[in-house]
Amino acid sequence: MTKISATILTFNEEKRIEACLESLRGIADEIIVVDSFSTDSTVEICERHGCRVSRRKLAGFGAQRQYATSLTTHSYVLAIDADEVLSPALRQSLLKLKEGTLTHRGYAFPRLNFFCGFAVKHCGWYPDVQVRLFDKRYANWNLRDVHEKVIFRDSVQPHLLRGDLLHYRCDTQREYAGKLEKLADIKSHELATAGGTISPIEPVLKGMRAFFDTYIARGGILDGSVGLALSRHHYHADKCAYSMARQLRKKKQTND
Repeated sequence: MTKISATILTFNEEKRIEACLESLRGIADEIIVVDSFSTDSTVEICERHGCRVSRRKLAGFGAQRQYATSLTTHSYVLAIDADEVLSPALRQSLLKLKEGTLTHRGYAFPRLNFFCGFAVKHCGWYPDVQVRLFDKRYANWNLRDVHEKVIFRDSVQPHLLRGDLLHYRCDTQREYAGKLEKLADIKSHELATAGGTISPIEPVLKGMRAFFDTYIARGGILDGSVGLALSRHHYHADKCAYSMARQLRKKKQTND
């Protein structure tokens, strides 16, 4: 039987981490949690479930995931977020893999995202295929601060497994807006250090592009009021990221 290490990044996830850990029962032979100094009971819950917990400041998601991978014991690593749960079908696929031999260097599965309890089937949110199970001898995370992904040493084509990874993004729109604000802050620093200029009108144009990409190009209109709400959130997030990046560049130019 192949052994699998699971990694989870956490920060104040006491409401969701229990369900995540329960879904890993029988799948993960060890669970590595890298916590960004939670102020709630997240760490206590993880330790109660037998997880190995390490505390580390979040400087970027790619680096944090790579660090978590470095702490694992087994070759195959299953990366899961604290607000994600393995569906029954995906659990069966993973159990079947464990009973035999993992013959691929990477495995992917579709992710079904929930927004305030609504399963979003459009907006670019489904099938949202993710590479989350990989052989760390041949792959690891890139170092992008956001939109990080698993990269392989050669032209590996991950094998697609049956079953969804259930992602409970938020319970309220305010919670989702808060998450997007944090991501926008990280993205703004990436944009600020990139080449080129950001014009005064660009934040609005980028926001409009994000709205139409979500609502029209990716079919958000088919999700009704939820699709419209998500499109608006993405408009504000991109507008905010580019506005902050422009301010950071101006501040740097002033200091120089």
